[in-house]
Amino acid sequence: MDTVQSWGRYPALPQQAHAIAWRDRAAATWREVIEANGNALAFGNGRSYGDSCLAASDHVLQTLPLDRLIAADWATGVLRAEPGVTLEQILEVAIPRGWMLPVTPGTKYATLGGAIANDVHGKNHHVRGTFGRHVRRFGLARSDGALLECAPDAHSDLYAATIGGLGLTGLILWAEIQLMPIRSSLIDVTNIRFSNLDEFFALSERLDPLHEYSVAWVDCQSSGSTLGRGIFMVGDHARGGPLEVDRRKKRTVPMTLPVPIFNSLTLRAFNGAYYHRQRCGERRAKVSYDAYFYPLDSLLEWNRIYGRKGFQQYQCVVPPEAARDAIREILEAIAISGTGSFLAVLKRCGDIASPGLLSFPREGTSLALDFPQRDAQNARLFARLDAIVREARGRLYPAKDAHMTGADFRAAYPQWQQLEALRDPAMLSRFWERTTRT
Repeated sequence: MDTVQSWGRYPALPQQAHAIAWRDRAAATWREVIEANGNALAFGNGRSYGDSCLAASDHVLQTLPLDRLIAADWATGVLRAEPGVTLEQILEVAIPRGWMLPVTPGTKYATLGGAIANDVHGKNHHVRGTFGRHVRRFGLARSDGALLECAPDAHSDLYAATIGGLGLTGLILWAEIQLMPIRSSLIDVTNIRFSNLDEFFALSERLDPLHEYSVAWVDCQSSGSTLGRGIFMVGDHARGGPLEVDRRKKRTVPMTLPVPIFNSLTLRAFNGAYYHRQRCGERRAKVSYDAYFYPLDSLLEWNRIYGRKGFQQYQCVVPPEAARDAIREILEAIAISGTGSFLAVLKRCGDIASPGLLSFPREGTSLALDFPQRDAQNARLFARLDAIVREARGRLYPAKDAHMTGADFRAAYPQWQQLEALRDPAMLSRFWERTTRT
């Protein structure tokens, strides 16, 4: 029996993985696990950062072996697959045929089931919303033996609860999604260096409506007149060119470092070098989809660079009317704390509603940062950041969270009670236990 853990490796709660290799054996395996341990949780490829992918019993149903493509209509771009299929596997068959995932997160190693359970979003949220908007239907197994086909017009309550439902409504056995047509696997990219946070918002307001993809890297250690400086990156699928699967050479971090590679000195050096690497104010290029969407995937096991204690990601979204002031306060607090993140992503989310009950993105501005796990330092900083987000009426991303209080979660996600009413009693995560029972 394999042991698995979350991508952030915090909290350190190894999970016993019970593999499911065949759909018709899923119910039997699930029943065996819950009879012995009380509850379980589906676990894909372990790309969730905090404790939302960890079962309260520490026993998970490993769905990665359920990795088969069931059917595809390449005339319409409708694809049906098992939940353990990774986004990479979908891209490998879809791109040569002129189709692309309509929404993708920053890693192609997430599974289809995980993308639905966390209702992932990407650089084009302002254009296409979340992943859940492109899920046509799925098969859901419940612990009482029911096998349900869920869609907007069939078991619509469970359809809405499962999208963004953190794996709590049952076990997804298959899902059908609508792909997006493309003419080339290349991306036309424009990178623009900006000097401060005000320039970011000006660029976003002007350029977001003109491009499919929009995101920014921000130097979270900058301060004063350069607070929030960074590089704004917009992109569109090239109108012509090859339809090729990217085969970039990958490297692997060979071992978990004894201490994190990032500290105040190395972060300042990294961030300064990255910001000044682009010498001119604007640079245009044509790059592969892999380089644009998944830069970190070229370094396998990159989570090891954060050391043995792991790391936490802090990702929030705040509404438009409070975004400018709240993001400024957050960046100021991080700069004052003496800590920070090299992987700091800033973007504006659109107003396209998700079909999911607990979907994280909302209209506003999102900021995501990674912090090495330093218990006391992180606790102090996160308490300050939480207060800023709370005052702005924003919220944190459950798929990335390992610290959110129950009060903050319940206030930010008032529909949690609807999900609790539809939750399969045999599915329970550490996150759900922590945020709804305390």
